[in-house]
Amino acid sequence: MTDASAARNTSNPTGKPVSDQPRISDKKLAETLGYSGTQTASVVGISYRQLDYWARTDLIRPSLSDASGSGSRRRYSYTDLLELKTIKKLLDAGIKLEQVRKVFDYLREHVTTDIASAHLVIEGESVQVCDDGELIDVLKNGQGVLNMVFSMSGVKNELEADVAEIASQILDEQPHRRIG
Repeated sequence: MTDASAARNTSNPTGKPVSDQPRISDKKLAETLGYSGTQTASVVGISYRQLDYWARTDLIRPSLSDASGSGSRRRYSYTDLLELKTIKKLLDAGIKLEQVRKVFDYLREHVTTDIASAHLVIEGESVQVCDDGELIDVLKNGQGVLNMVFSMSGVKNELEADVAEIASQILDEQPHRRIG
C-alpha cells in the first residue's frame, strides 16, 4: 500500500475504515498533478490513439506537460479534459472533425469566461453559440433541423463524476519520498 492510499484508508474515531470514495482533497490534488494520456482517454471515452492524433494535429494540446521526445509524457489539465469531452460530444452529434476545429477556434477566441459557461446549439451540420441570448453561427452553414441543445455545464458535471473515479489512481502513481 502506498503512502497516498494509506492516507485515504485511515480509520475514523470509531476505529472503522473510512470509505474508499476519493475525498475532495484527493480530487483537487489529482487536478493539480494532471492526468496522463491513458487516464485522459479513459475519462473522455476515446482511444489513446485518437487522443494522440488530436494532440499531434493541434486540436488540443495538453496544457500541463506536452510530449517533448521519446519517453516524455503528456499531462492534461482538468480544463483540457472538459474541452476534450466537449469535442467528443460534438463528434457524437455528427459534427465533422474539421468543423469541430473551427468551433474550438471560435470558442478560444471569443469565449473569455470558463468554457463550461458556453451554450452550444447543434442544428443539422451547423453549430451555434448562444452568447448573451444571441445565437451566433460558428460555421456559417445553411439551415438545418434543430437536433440537440446542450449546456457546457452539463458536460462539466459529467466530467466531474468521471474524474472522481481516477483521483486515487493518480495519487497512487506518484513517486514517494522519505523525509528524514
